[in-house]
Amino acid sequence: MHPILKRLTGGTRRSLGRTNEVVTEVLVRPALFRHLFAGLTSDDEVLRMRAADAIEKISIPRPDLLIPFKKSFLAIANRTQQQELRWHAALILPRLQLTATERATTIEILFDYLRDPSSIVKTLTMQGLADLAASDPKLKSQIRPLLEELTQIGTPAMRARGRKLLRKF
Repeated sequence: MHPILKRLTGGTRRSLGRTNEVVTEVLVRPALFRHLFAGLTSDDEVLRMRAADAIEKISIPRPDLLIPFKKSFLAIANRTQQQELRWHAALILPRLQLTATERATTIEILFDYLRDPSSIVKTLTMQGLADLAASDPKLKSQIRPLLEELTQIGTPAMRARGRKLLRKF
């Protein structure tokens, strides 16, 4: 196991451990990103969660680092049942440079996430769908009614996020 991943192990899923330290290091040394990405397929659920958190944070300023891992990330996002991976994936997926086919796959993945029992997954999926639709007027017109419905029937977190998203729409 690469040393960058060892720093993400230990503890419970309730803590981020040294994730922010890893984010800083990978932003300074982007070549380490590939090792971080490998953490998404670890047998250790804490490591997977923290790797996903770090990747999500890194992909804000550096979405380009995701490019070589796009197909792998889509596959991981599609098959994972771990709620922490799903909530980070919901935010990462819109940052990928997607073909039309990959975009359709991503929308299917996100719609599947809306059926997740986790309120956090559903709330962040609303954000992911809104982010994906931001540059696509046709998708925006399809997502708006969904966001309106989820804002009415969702959990308190979903309603609050929905109100915020709809104001920006």
